[in-house]
Amino acid sequence: MRDGAGIEETRLTMTTIANGSVVSFDYTLRDGAGAVIDSSQGGSPMVYLHGHGNIVAGLEEALQGKTAGSNLKVTVKPEDGYGEWREELVMKVARARLPKTPEPRVGLELQGVGPGGEPLHLRVIAIEGDMISLDANHPLAGQELHFDVSIQDVRAASEEELAHGHVHGHGGAHH
Repeated sequence: MRDGAGIEETRLTMTTIANGSVVSFDYTLRDGAGAVIDSSQGGSPMVYLHGHGNIVAGLEEALQGKTAGSNLKVTVKPEDGYGEWREELVMKVARARLPKTPEPRVGLELQGVGPGGEPLHLRVIAIEGDMISLDANHPLAGQELHFDVSIQDVRAASEEELAHGHVHGHGGAHH
């Protein structure tokens, strides 16, 4: 006669991704030309709490209902990723308004404060004399994202993880 431990183990490995699942997955992210933008290969898998906006919406939607062991290719349109690129998020400022160090250079990332007090992440995109062009768009805004995903593990989130809106412990927040 078999004990119930084997049944419970089988049930845990067959958990499907749904709101409140903690998901661990390996990924490679490529741009439209096939160049690798980011990857978990050689490092730790990405771990997130499903249904809490912890990853781009298009990828989260594609993972819904999948199980550990699933491998998939996902294309995420800009509107379901980092949004469309918006001209109004590009501004020109006088060099004197920027910190003296580091010296502004194209590609430099700066932090600022928006009109509502929200943090802004800015990138220097051009330097023309004493005027610096800054872009507040996400670096991947306007791009179609191509993910290769391998789901490693799916489990139910703890009550504390659900209350905090993110994963705790290995691969998640440690507080």
